[in-house]
Amino acid sequence: MARPATDRPHFDFVVEPTHGWAAPKIKVLWDYRELMLLLAWRDVMVRYKQSLLGVAWVVIQPLVAMLIFTVIFGRLAKLPSEGVPYAVFTYSALLPWTLFSTAVTRSANSLLASSSLLTKVYFPRLVLPVAATLANVVDFGISLVVFFGLLAIFGIWPGWPLIFLPFLVLLTIATALAFGIWLSALNVRYRDVAYVLPFLIQLSLYLSPVAYSASLVPGGPWRIAYALNPLAGLIQGFRWALVRGPAPDITLVVSMGVVLVLLVTGVYYFRRTERTFADVI
Repeated sequence: MARPATDRPHFDFVVEPTHGWAAPKIKVLWDYRELMLLLAWRDVMVRYKQSLLGVAWVVIQPLVAMLIFTVIFGRLAKLPSEGVPYAVFTYSALLPWTLFSTAVTRSANSLLASSSLLTKVYFPRLVLPVAATLANVVDFGISLVVFFGLLAIFGIWPGWPLIFLPFLVLLTIATALAFGIWLSALNVRYRDVAYVLPFLIQLSLYLSPVAYSASLVPGGPWRIAYALNPLAGLIQGFRWALVRGPAPDITLVVSMGVVLVLLVTGVYYFRRTERTFADVI
């Protein structure tokens, strides 16, 4: 028998604007995890829906970059490749860099791309950059399968460091999320971000050890500046885990520290400014 209406529990959900540097409500973000996964899957489906080659673009882009780097830097410049074929050497670095670059680009534009949602319904705004970042994990998985096929062609098999690959993938996602949260919030107020972002992404390709070995970076101030690039330690870690390259040094620890600072400050800044998104956008 149904209970009288007066006996039913009553729930109130009050939406209030944030004030100052309020602490982020991670629990609320977890409550909307289904929406987050739904938006991430929507991005994956829409991205290649009317594309002629479909998901083949996920493989074509890093393969073309690998071939160009192999010819220019491997054959012509004859840069060292840490004892492995230069194609494998480059592709192992393109894996984290491509995940980072695509995730940052899409998460930075996530708020503007969903402006109609922001102005009509309530949900934690942080869901959008997080979902845009997670959507790129599918592309990364496809590229990783292709990379293992490349290893089989060259007769190279990863060793025991491969067990650290999931941790390195999570760290790459956290790095992309740290930059994406900052840039998505800034992109709402300053549209210059859309023009500066492609240049910064391209610059990160040359500032990171994608086409060259980290051993070429000199010591002293240059090494310190190099370590402040979060991708530097990540790429070293990927090469160690996938092709048994040199083990990560203090650079990876510094990279983790930089990512942690950027992620925490980015979430706080996002939390501080999200109440104005609907008005400014």
